[in-house]
Amino acid sequence: MEVSSVSSFLDYYGKIRERTLRVVCCIPPEKFDWTYKEGKFSLADLIRHIAAIERYMYAETVQMRPSRYPGHGKELADGPENVLAFMNRLHAESTEIFSRLSDEDLKKKCLTPAGTPIGIGKWLRALVEHEIHHRGQIYVYLSMLGISTPPIYGLTSEEVRARSQ
Repeated sequence: MEVSSVSSFLDYYGKIRERTLRVVCCIPPEKFDWTYKEGKFSLADLIRHIAAIERYMYAETVQMRPSRYPGHGKELADGPENVLAFMNRLHAESTEIFSRLSDEDLKKKCLTPAGTPIGIGKWLRALVEHEIHHRGQIYVYLSMLGISTPPIYGLTSEEVRARSQ
């Protein structure tokens, strides 16, 4: 995906977030802190991470500021309602920051936390890839728990196969 306009990016990213929220809403409240292995991200950690990276790394760096990523711990938000509110609040803040960019800004370079210059448009594309990666983890975790999830694009693999020739 080429990020060539801020408005098209915001529209696309909004749809990405909608799909992420659909799977997040499948997490039973009693499973928010579940992880498959000690020391690995819990479901709540993944949600806090998606939110905090978006706001405190990506949204900061496109403003030519250093990353302020605080981690993904419970001190940021604890409990299902608070974790979801945290994600929604930080997404709204990030969207407001991204909406202030001009289409010309997308061609400018910002610095990643590693100090690597990257075009802002490419950096925003990396934000989308990052969210999709962690959304996939949530799908896997829920599958491990035997929890049904919605298909991403309306049909399951089996339904696509049945309709294919």
